[in-house]
Amino acid sequence: MDIRTLSYFVVVAEELNITKAAEKLNMSQPPLSSQMKSLETELNTILFIRGKRHLQLTESGQLLYRRAKEILNLTDKASAEIISMSKGMTGTISIGLVEGMAPDLVAEWFEGFMNLHPQVRFRILDGNSDDLFEKLRSGVISLAVCTSPCDNSLLNSFIIGREKMVAFMKKDHPLALKPGNSITISDLKKEKLIVPSRKAIIENIYKWFRKIKSEPLIVVEMDSYLDAAALAGRGVGISIYPRTAYVPNDSIIIKEIEGSECFIEYQFAWRKGHPLPTVEESFIDYVKEKTGSH
Repeated sequence: MDIRTLSYFVVVAEELNITKAAEKLNMSQPPLSSQMKSLETELNTILFIRGKRHLQLTESGQLLYRRAKEILNLTDKASAEIISMSKGMTGTISIGLVEGMAPDLVAEWFEGFMNLHPQVRFRILDGNSDDLFEKLRSGVISLAVCTSPCDNSLLNSFIIGREKMVAFMKKDHPLALKPGNSITISDLKKEKLIVPSRKAIIENIYKWFRKIKSEPLIVVEMDSYLDAAALAGRGVGISIYPRTAYVPNDSIIIKEIEGSECFIEYQFAWRKGHPLPTVEESFIDYVKEKTGSH
């Protein structure tokens, strides 16, 4: 059971079709079928249930697939580490960022890490937290800065900051004309609200209103902070978003929402149980050191 055989097995397990797997591996079908049968003989187990058109993994096959992926990932990681040792830290770090404070939080880390390792580059993907969690699970990105809560059964994470929620409203709205720089949850009763589309944030907003024995009147759910501000400026409703979502706009003002619970937390997250390249592990350690999150 060598590395090459395991790599063949992984392709067959993912394609579940010998012909397609052979095409992907640029080899003929009979030798690949023979390799799989030899692997089953070596392990004294059945790895595939063979149908007319498709294969199906047995329980043993599913276990070997998981372990083979781990072994191949470790092999790739070892190779990358050896190359890095001779060339200095290299590679591209794929990281997802939510809107709000996230770009401000990571900018200093990017600059500091690239100063230490000039050959490292970053690839940034934007999205809401749920989008980023899915990208983490599917392996599209390795790291993410997202808002709480995280699924701690699947992700490693630690808190890197928190931010107050504010209300964006049209300049001539009655609450905008109210003295002071803040409003209460009670002020928002019966007001049409525009809120982030993430379910966890909406649930928190409902909790705010339950404390005053009321319910929010949510008329729009959306991800884009800029679009939410634009709708508020046109009088569609009051937008409730993190403070850093505000972009100077002549048609709206912002007011802080009173209450110690009216905030969101930002977390740095990555997948559990999946070996990361050395450059990404080093970046995680760097962020932990900078944030004191050991």
